[in-house]
Amino acid sequence: MLVTGGSRGIGAATALIAATRGYAVAVNYTAQPAAADEVVRRIRAGGGRAVALHADVAQEDQVLALFEQVDREFGRLTALVNNAGVVDVQARLEDMSVQRLKRMFDINVIGAMVCAREAVKRMSTRHGGSGGAIVNVSSAASRLGAPGQYLDYAAAKGAIDTFTIGLAKEVAAEGIRVNAVRPGLIETEIHASGGLPNRVRELQHLVPMQRGGSAEEVAEAIIWLLSPQASYTTMSLVDVSGGR
Repeated sequence: MLVTGGSRGIGAATALIAATRGYAVAVNYTAQPAAADEVVRRIRAGGGRAVALHADVAQEDQVLALFEQVDREFGRLTALVNNAGVVDVQARLEDMSVQRLKRMFDINVIGAMVCAREAVKRMSTRHGGSGGAIVNVSSAASRLGAPGQYLDYAAAKGAIDTFTIGLAKEVAAEGIRVNAVRPGLIETEIHASGGLPNRVRELQHLVPMQRGGSAEEVAEAIIWLLSPQASYTTMSLVDVSGGR
């Protein structure tokens, strides 16, 4: 399994749980090598196999090198979790620069598509593979729009939803299942990076379940979608949002 953005939050939780389910895990990171190394250390301490691999998914050459490293470390890839993503500071559209918008889509959309492209080349029976599964990490923001906060992030995740549907249909007959999870208000560091560290606590009253979710709760949904138990599930957008 390759988990992009696997050093913290939902990515780290997914990597840790995956290792307990028998996966050898490539933990991708961009800016936090110590955090990625800690995830790998915990996996290995539990008897699992893992390696930390640096790559910025917005850079095609780095993505190509990343997949080649995975090939060398573990052999043919069977599972991809497209988790790497960013938000920016709270803003309205009229205050968003083109540079901000390009960064948002380069990482959250184009990066995910390039990673999926490379995974398909390895998994598809059309290319000599034996199948596999891809889970894209979208967001409930794709449905809600995130007005006045992260409109650009929400639009990028809307693109991920559409991409999930289209790719699932494109490769369904080639042994590859493609699904997405759409987390709601989840307690991770991404909110602080957007300048709203208390966002979950401030908005949890809007959630029917009256609380934020955990990274582990999202990770369990991801692991199920990758598993044989979800063998007839593809093109699904699974909300993990407490009903919001």
